[in-house]
Amino acid sequence: MALRCWRWWHWSAWPRTRPPPSGSTQTLGVSEEVRDPANSKALRKRRRTLDVTFLFCPPALGFRQQFSTQEQTPQICVVGSGPAGFYTAQHLLKHHSRARVDIYEKQLVPFGLVRFGVAPDHPEVKNVINTFTQTARSDRCAFHGNVVVGRDVTVPELQEAYHAVVLSYGAEDHRALEIPGEELPGVFSARAFVGWYNGLPENQELAPDLSCDTAVILGQGNVALDVARILLTPPEHLEKTDITEAALGALRQSRVKTVWIVGRRGPLQVAFTIKELREMIQLPGTRPILDPADFLGLQDRIKEVPRPRKRLMELLLRTATEKPGAEEAARRASASRAWGLRFSRSPQQVLPSADGRRAAGIRLAVTRLEGVGEATRAVPTGDVEDLPCGLVLSSIGYKSRPIDPSVPFDLKLGVIPNTEGRVVDMPGLYCSGWVKRGPTGVITTTMTDSFLTGQMLLQDLKAGLLPSGPRPGYAAIKALLSSRGVWPISFSDWEKLDAEEVSRGQGAGKPREKLLDPQEMLRLLGR
Repeated sequence: MALRCWRWWHWSAWPRTRPPPSGSTQTLGVSEEVRDPANSKALRKRRRTLDVTFLFCPPALGFRQQFSTQEQTPQICVVGSGPAGFYTAQHLLKHHSRARVDIYEKQLVPFGLVRFGVAPDHPEVKNVINTFTQTARSDRCAFHGNVVVGRDVTVPELQEAYHAVVLSYGAEDHRALEIPGEELPGVFSARAFVGWYNGLPENQELAPDLSCDTAVILGQGNVALDVARILLTPPEHLEKTDITEAALGALRQSRVKTVWIVGRRGPLQVAFTIKELREMIQLPGTRPILDPADFLGLQDRIKEVPRPRKRLMELLLRTATEKPGAEEAARRASASRAWGLRFSRSPQQVLPSADGRRAAGIRLAVTRLEGVGEATRAVPTGDVEDLPCGLVLSSIGYKSRPIDPSVPFDLKLGVIPNTEGRVVDMPGLYCSGWVKRGPTGVITTTMTDSFLTGQMLLQDLKAGLLPSGPRPGYAAIKALLSSRGVWPISFSDWEKLDAEEVSRGQGAGKPREKLLDPQEMLRLLGR
């Protein structure tokens, strides 16, 4: 049998090189040409002479070939097509003129939480899709949807086929409440609820019952405010968004009039931002319920806090303690719906209805704060209160899952152990986004984080810490997937589905009507 001369070394043959120390004089992957354009010619000449010896055929042949790092085509794959994946790919393509990037995605469609997480009434946030589309259309980038890494193909198989692998698959689970009654009908994670109204296929059977008068949201971050806003927004204000028709129909029939947003700690520790709070305060047909007693002494405590936090607290204080003007007072008086913030309350038990068949309330432990600054924590006082409600939405955080037994994972923190994006003790494996740092921050936070991972990867490539020699990239993975009956979706396939969604939305004056059924998507593509 003829020898296959594109064979590569197994990863175990590569030295486990540690990343450079944080105090190193090396830059974070920023090219020297960018920092000093005058040196670019000399640097390019120097790089052309930097040869790395690699094994082109199996070592037993004793055959070596000189390999120029400037002439190779780095084959890189990114797992996950949300903001972290696309920003990582964008950085790699921009800062290495020969790199090829393949993006693998378990859904049939790209864009992750931009499509399935951003609220439908925030279309401006989704404009980043235009940038991601330009990246995906690059002749050095390819999208492969409908591929579940860890099931259809393993991470070690990707490592064998690529010079580097970046895990950017986000946080696809939620943190459990771990209290009695959490399993009752009427209790949902905010993540699943958001997926339901945003068209995530796995959440389309959710069917939340909105026939109750009161809903309780546990958690006080931006997702909690998004969910509260969608529950209380007049349905006619959502008709021209990309919310799913099924969700819109349910919201039209909703009887929810009051939404309580509950937090374990106090006003100074809320996690939402001023933009989301302002939207709630100005939400048509609603009025805020804020207890001035919750804000006693807050004015003095916010004098030294950072300006964004101070502005947020000042808006809360004004809303809670100042008498509204005549116009605002009239608006609030005519409001048929309300929302409120409850502080120093920790969920203890979901209370069942008399027949035990669904949620009818939640028991909250009253807490007090101990400690200062970031160390502030809520401790129970021993008092409890029961809050009647028919819908409980848990918004206490998203959580990443392990993707493959070969990849280290910190179950407590919910992240892949890493140093600036380099996976610990696994040369050539990187991570970016929420699976790297935890589910915090906004899209711009993820952009900065992903650019840093891209810089680290290119820095390692330049330093010769990644495998030299050719790698087959997608050609090898395509053969594996085909043998396993997996048929990937290309970006051009997605553009056909995109056109269908836009066409379906036009009749109703919507930007799109999202396709919800993966089988229907495949039929539309002739699969």
